[in-house]
Amino acid sequence: MATSKVLAGAQVVLPTGTVQNGRVIVTDDGRIAGSAPAEAETIDLTGHWLVPGFVDIHNHGGGGASFTSGTADDILHGVHTHRLHGSTTVVASTVTTDMDALAQRAGLLSELAEQGDIAGVHFEGPFISPCRKGAHSEALLRDPDPAEVRKLIDAARGQARMVTLATELPGGLDSVRLLAEHGVIAAIGHTDATYEQTTAAIDAGATVATHLYNAMPGLGHRTPGPIAALLEDERITVELINDGTHLHPASFQLAFHHAGADRVALITDAMDAAGFGDGTYHLGPLEVEVKDGVARLAEGGSIAGSTLTLDRAFERSVTVDGLPVEDVVAAISANPAKLLGMYDRVGSLEPGKDADVVVLDAGFKLKGVLRKGEWVIEP
Repeated sequence: MATSKVLAGAQVVLPTGTVQNGRVIVTDDGRIAGSAPAEAETIDLTGHWLVPGFVDIHNHGGGGASFTSGTADDILHGVHTHRLHGSTTVVASTVTTDMDALAQRAGLLSELAEQGDIAGVHFEGPFISPCRKGAHSEALLRDPDPAEVRKLIDAARGQARMVTLATELPGGLDSVRLLAEHGVIAAIGHTDATYEQTTAAIDAGATVATHLYNAMPGLGHRTPGPIAALLEDERITVELINDGTHLHPASFQLAFHHAGADRVALITDAMDAAGFGDGTYHLGPLEVEVKDGVARLAEGGSIAGSTLTLDRAFERSVTVDGLPVEDVVAAISANPAKLLGMYDRVGSLEPGKDADVVVLDAGFKLKGVLRKGEWVIEP
């Protein structure tokens, strides 16, 4: 059982975007409080940072376990692996497979979402472009028929959070409209769209760019393509994978500064090897080789997700890219929580919210994780 505690003496990042030396008070029911009960335990965290628990909206697995093919216990193990790295809220992402198998997977994942173990389901594929398939089986790709999109939404029983689409394909815009009508995020990704096709999708209701830059045409000076459209439109939140492999630091910083801290969501796009190690894995039906922490398809060598955890993304964003701590907190906690419609519960250290807290040392290395008032890692 959680006990009341006061995390004292640390630098605290407030939801206003300011930083102050202060404390976070946790009640025995696992929430953040405005004042401390008399019996609360005081934990001295002088020299540390206290930031909200991380919210990962794009994650395929970890700890050797797959969200795309594993059992319920496998999925829970993968979720726990990411909690150990500060991700107190995780959306489980699928990959391309046949529609019946995806519907079955959605049913299993929705049960875990209903229990509160995950924050919902993200369908990445099969409605993506064969030109930009990345680590998806081309034989199983299909156009985004709204009826089939609806089938997956229904299979998730109210737990579908996001669907990644190549919106230029036949049925793409109608599918975006369908998703918007049902309160599901339409994300533009694995796309070969032009600038004009991308702006049409945004006008239809798309609100997220799936791992910006990756699996889409590059930015051109005469053919700006989707990247320019996604960066310039204030209705779009851009996902960025800051692992040093998916993006050059200059590209990461260009996107972050152009979109602004309020329009970036740092994600992992993690697969089974995250928090586990090198070796041979499977992402859907495709074999993946992980070497030196980089995941690539065994056939063809395309990058196949990542082995990133969000504590590493946080540390890199501050120490390598030089971003302000409060901007990284917005991108790794508040913004994704708002996208999911969960900001009333998670994403900032405000009284009344879940006590999801990450403790970082002065060099931004993870030292402790609190989820709903219970220590996952005790500092």
